[in-house]
Amino acid sequence: MIRYFEDFAVGSVEHCGTHVVLRADVLDFASKYDPQSYHLDDEAAANSLFGRLSASGWHTAAMTMRNMVDHWKATGATESSLCGVGTDEMRWLKPVYPDDVLRFESEVLEKKELRSKPDTGLVKAHWRVFNQEDEPVYTVKVMAMFRRRPSGEAEA
Repeated sequence: MIRYFEDFAVGSVEHCGTHVVLRADVLDFASKYDPQSYHLDDEAAANSLFGRLSASGWHTAAMTMRNMVDHWKATGATESSLCGVGTDEMRWLKPVYPDDVLRFESEVLEKKELRSKPDTGLVKAHWRVFNQEDEPVYTVKVMAMFRRRPSGEAEA
């Protein structure tokens, strides 16, 4: 089943699963993309603002993206997803540490039909990530384009 633009409801909140943050992944991501000492070295991290080894904020963003795509695959939205068109208000609220269990959710904020592309709609959503203590650790507002349901095709 394909999930189209019309199937996203403004105000709806979807719970999009969990992910355990692995130390090896924190080190691997940081060594490739954000090689700051508090993401790579226990001693340097202990003496940092974070107090111990922490995941890069960009790693948290990447884990969020992966989780959302997996959720879209499970709900049929990848079949109609065309592309992301931007992000706003990206916030890293608390450090993410190895062994944290992240929980993801998405709330649809608004939808817009595109006059220039009548077969396409824009969905704006607020993605939120929480740790195992239910504390928010990361939020971002995203905009993505989705195909509209072809005329004559039944709703899901």
